[in-house]
Amino acid sequence: MKVKDIAEAAGVNPDTVRFYTRENLLKPARNPDNNYQQFDADDLRRLRFARKARQLGFSLPEIRQILDQADDHHSPCPMVRDVFQQRLAEVEREIRELQQLRQRMTAALSAWQEMPDGTPDGHTICRLIEHWEDPSPIRGKSDPVEEQ
Repeated sequence: MKVKDIAEAAGVNPDTVRFYTRENLLKPARNPDNNYQQFDADDLRRLRFARKARQLGFSLPEIRQILDQADDHHSPCPMVRDVFQQRLAEVEREIRELQQLRQRMTAALSAWQEMPDGTPDGHTICRLIEHWEDPSPIRGKSDPVEEQ
């Protein structure tokens, strides 16, 4: 199969095939007559696997590690479970933080509906933000250090 053929079979665009080839996740042979890359059924299987793994949130290095373990005839499943368990905890934390942000944004927008607009006067930039008092500050999260 050529690049466009394997891309079509896997439901990806040709640039994705080229990217995974550059990253050595796919290892096509070269056609001796025209030097075109020739992909086989194993490349298609790996490409479909990489696509599914990306949809599940695995990073490129993680996908490479999974494929390397499989190539070495070791089950990558324990590592997949461990990575996924850690990733799920991270996603749940991010969801909680986003829900808190949504609550703060909703409260701020509600409070700002009653506040007048103000023109910067050398003492204020935007009164809406500067007069905002967060009723529920985030615990344990500090503001990033500003560069000097």
